[in-house]
Parts: sequence; structure tokens; C-alpha cells
Amino acid sequence: MFTVGRRTRKGENVTECHRQNMLTPLDMPSFPTPTDPKACFVSTSSTSNTHHTSENAILIAFGANLPTDQYGAPAQTLKAALEHLAKDGDVLVDCVSSFYETAPVPVSDQPWYVNGVARLSTDLSAHDLLSRLHDVESEFGRVRRERNAARVIDLDLVAYGRELIAEHGGIQVPHPRMAERAFVLLPLRDVAPGWVHPILNRSVEDLISDLPSDQQIRQQADR
Repeated sequence: MFTVGRRTRKGENVTECHRQNMLTPLDMPSFPTPTDPKACFVSTSSTSNTHHTSENAILIAFGANLPTDQYGAPAQTLKAALEHLAKDGDVLVDCVSSFYETAPVPVSDQPWYVNGVARLSTDLSAHDLLSRLHDVESEFGRVRRERNAARVIDLDLVAYGRELIAEHGGIQVPHPRMAERAFVLLPLRDVAPGWVHPILNRSVEDLISDLPSDQQIRQQADR
């Protein structure tokens, strides 16, 4: 079964992302941080015209279940990868979900994954952003072998506003399996509550309610 706890706070003027999601902090010092250490990361400026609404959100999912020599445990690798993604300034990480520990899908004897979702601002096209994600994967040691293999990092473009792209053997947006995965939908709800799937026309909350109960997921403890 999957369950997600919520945190609350009082008395601060915060953005929509903060107000709805009091989440585990990430140790990414180069990202602007709010005064409340329990809130998700939100950038204070943007180089794009992307509207910070759930409907128009640019969303990436990230995950890993193998350590790296340079960064250590999967969570540390993922934090470093998000920071690396934003280093050139043309991609801004507006909000990062809590990190979740999830059982492999499909079920296997692999280690559990660490997963999350980030909301971005960028003027890069969907194709260019996906290419950038693949570049970061390669720089962090990802080697693509068989499908569903254990990996040191996985970065997926799951939604690019309301755009619909389906190229045979190429980019597909929204991600074709995102609506079936607890490890995508629960962290997505953290950063884009009320988001509506542009093909299914169902909210993330509605999609979560239909997830099978055998997908094991738990929010990582505070660090």
C-alpha cells in the first residue's frame, strides 16, 4: 500500500508550491531556498515565460537505485544531477518533490528506487529538454542496456505543458506510462497539485485514486 503524510505550517506568505506541499528539504545549496526549511525548493527568478501553474507545468521524473562512486547513495546522485541540470541557467528547477522510496516496477530482486518529480522553467523545446536530460544521464554514468534494468540515474520528461508529442521510436509527451505509476504520480502531486493529464483529462489526484494497491512506495525520512 502507498501512503503519504502531509505537513502544515502557519503565518508565512508563500508561493502555491510552498502553500500546498510542506516537504522534506533537499541539500542543494545552489538553489534559492525559502526561509522555511521544510518547504520545497522554488526559484525566485525565471529566464522563461513559462507560467507557474499546474496546468502548464513542465515536469520531469527522476529516479535511481544504484550508488555512484562520485556521489554515493542514489538520493545524493539525484540531488547533484538536478543541480547540474540547472547550472547553465537556461533550465530552472522551480520546485522539487519529496524523495520517495519505491519497489521496482515490474517486481524484481533489484534494490528499491529513490524517485521524485521536479517542476522546471525553460525556453528549451521539449525535444531539446529531453536531449539535455539524456546528456545529464550520460555525464552521471547512465548506460542504457535492457529495459527496466537497475540504474544509477533516470531522468524522464513526463509533461511539457499541454503539448502532445508522439513520435514512433522517439519522444512521447506526456510520458505514456506515467498515469500507471505511483512513483510518478505521488511526487507529481507534491509539485503540481491539481495537474490534469492532457490526454486522459483526469487530475493527478483522480489518477492516484485508481492506482493498484500493490505498488509499494514510502516517503523518505528527513535527513
